[in-house]
Amino acid sequence: MPDLLDALRSLVPADRIATDRDVIASYAHDEAEWAPFGTPAALVRAASTEDVRAVVAVCAERGVPIVPRGAGTGLSGGANALDGCVLLSLEAMRDIVEIDPAERLAVVQPGVVNDVLRLACAERGLWYPPDPASAPWSTIGGNVATNAGGLCCVKYGVTRDYVLALEAVVGRGEVVRLGRRTAKGVAGYDLCGLMVGSEGTLGVITEVTVRLRSARSPEHTIVGYFDTLRAAGEAVAKVTAAGIVPSALELIDRHCLEAVDAWRNMGLSADANVLLLGRTDLPGESGEAEADAMAALFKEAGATWSARSSDEAEAEALFSARRLAYPALERLGPLLTEDVCVPRGLVPEMLTRIEAAARDNDTHIANIAHAGDGNLHPLIIAPAGDDGARVRAQRAFDRIVADAIALGGTVTGEHGVGLLKRRGLHDELDPAVIAMHHAIKDALDPAGVFNPGKVFGTP
Repeated sequence: MPDLLDALRSLVPADRIATDRDVIASYAHDEAEWAPFGTPAALVRAASTEDVRAVVAVCAERGVPIVPRGAGTGLSGGANALDGCVLLSLEAMRDIVEIDPAERLAVVQPGVVNDVLRLACAERGLWYPPDPASAPWSTIGGNVATNAGGLCCVKYGVTRDYVLALEAVVGRGEVVRLGRRTAKGVAGYDLCGLMVGSEGTLGVITEVTVRLRSARSPEHTIVGYFDTLRAAGEAVAKVTAAGIVPSALELIDRHCLEAVDAWRNMGLSADANVLLLGRTDLPGESGEAEADAMAALFKEAGATWSARSSDEAEAEALFSARRLAYPALERLGPLLTEDVCVPRGLVPEMLTRIEAAARDNDTHIANIAHAGDGNLHPLIIAPAGDDGARVRAQRAFDRIVADAIALGGTVTGEHGVGLLKRRGLHDELDPAVIAMHHAIKDALDPAGVFNPGKVFGTP
């Protein structure tokens, strides 16, 4: 597409545009297994809002699709290339523009890595709560695009709860600022909130203003061993029913721990089929009392052993294993990752249905979960090159999605819809609601170039 490339080169520095097939191929898809991707016309590594504006203007004028991407750690295919598209990488826009301790906010470019922001805030006695398992690698722009969650969102919420304002390039190249820095503000529609979780389908985010919190108290960790997934799920339901809001409540099964041990030799495999890891960050005696209450509820639900951890290094190792579970299992073969979310009281039933999906489809499924908010991540494993196993894995995937919807849940709690969950989304939402989303897309993307086919595209 020489006309497209000439137009881009006239507006964007040449060293930011790549057409080499091998270079482009390394950017053509995210981490979603078996999600289709095409061959882009070019890759632009934007270094400024002006670069993004120029790309959008050129593509809108010619009807060329734009696929924005951050670090490519997504698990739904949302950053996968389309044939003839321009891949727009925001990874080079990684400045922390401002951290304001008085107003408790930070202004960052989209390429800032989550953990880099969290560390910079911690040095000032502040805390940015959203903490996806990919925090050491994923970027704030990607987190905003998918409305990412994480381990502590059971108590502190997801990315949308922390986005105060953003700058974005929309329409045919207009640069807009949405939201505000003030603590309160209700003027107009919440267009800033609309952009969060839009997966690049409404525009390209070029700057984000996020709310910060004060550094929190040290956490108490509670560990429970369970023989079955359902028993661990019953413990989650009991904690919820008791009105306890832990700062984390994570589930990890033996398959995950063994995979982490085989990879990192951490020696964490326990004499239990399922571990439930709880945390409370209430200060002083309140925290100790809540930790004791959670340990008691674990036992009441059938834990073979439960206790407060007295070894902080051991507790950190267990939570590190939780974060490492996905890459550890990925080493064993193609890994299809689920992201369903159900009402917390129905976690035991959903875990039982996941086991049935594995059994009925002769498929190996490992389980991790943000169990405290009902967000489950079954990890469906299929040996490389085994087409029969791939078909069975995809069948189990679809069944788990259907079961979550049947229980009043949702197809995605934090990974986004992308390509993998489009059919499930159409099953979850009423046709009138789907039509509302299409109307918003048409209004804000009149040229139809922003990540077309993703989220609400034809399954």
